[in-house]
Amino acid sequence: MHLGDTSAIITGGASGLGEATARYFASQGAQVTLLDRDSTRGMQVAQDIGGHFVQTDVTDETSVQTAVTYAIEKMGLITAAVNCAGIADAIKTVGREGPHPLPDFQRTIDINLVGTFNVSRLAAEAMQGNAPEADGARGVIINTASIAAFDGQKGQVAYAASKGGVVGLCLPMARDLAKTGIRVMTIAPGIFMTPMLAGLGEDVQSQLAADVPCPPRLGDPAEYGRLAGFIVECGYLNGEVIRIDGALRMR
Repeated sequence: MHLGDTSAIITGGASGLGEATARYFASQGAQVTLLDRDSTRGMQVAQDIGGHFVQTDVTDETSVQTAVTYAIEKMGLITAAVNCAGIADAIKTVGREGPHPLPDFQRTIDINLVGTFNVSRLAAEAMQGNAPEADGARGVIINTASIAAFDGQKGQVAYAASKGGVVGLCLPMARDLAKTGIRVMTIAPGIFMTPMLAGLGEDVQSQLAADVPCPPRLGDPAEYGRLAGFIVECGYLNGEVIRIDGALRMR
């Protein structure tokens, strides 16, 4: 697979890692359809890169199926799906105000884990109809976990659980889809300069960056995008989780 021949759907494509991936893919000649709840920002990014946008709730089956159908209508087919949609809460299991609210935990699982699976399964269904390449390849799914899946900190119980689930589904999904010629990979980012971190202030950003061994800085979303692009083009990568974190191990 080559990025220039890729037709990708990217969730969370209106900002952060998803936006950076969309911009990189488009710069390499890929067709891109953004899926996001933020229609204003999503349409702006799509216009910037010459792509498409469809407002999507990743937790809703009908919404995602509509988005997949729209993407195929616009691009002809789907050969890559990159799942970047996600949320993060900072709530302890038991805090000053009592136990972790169950609805907050459920919402994080629904968006980060169930949403990832929902998009992956429907994208895979669409990909299986693609004409195979010489090695049988029909497409690739790239999911986003986090180093919190391995090194979850205080207040990350819901987030870490959801991302641990994303890690856990990588290999069995790759095995499920192997005969179809669809690869499944997962990226586990460290601390990246996303809109969420950008609002924390320079002092907090500097403190977070100081914990990263090398290079001692926050990750650039463009680096995630380039890694996703490499995964698309390196056809022997399958069923694996790649950390991109500057050797950071949270404690």
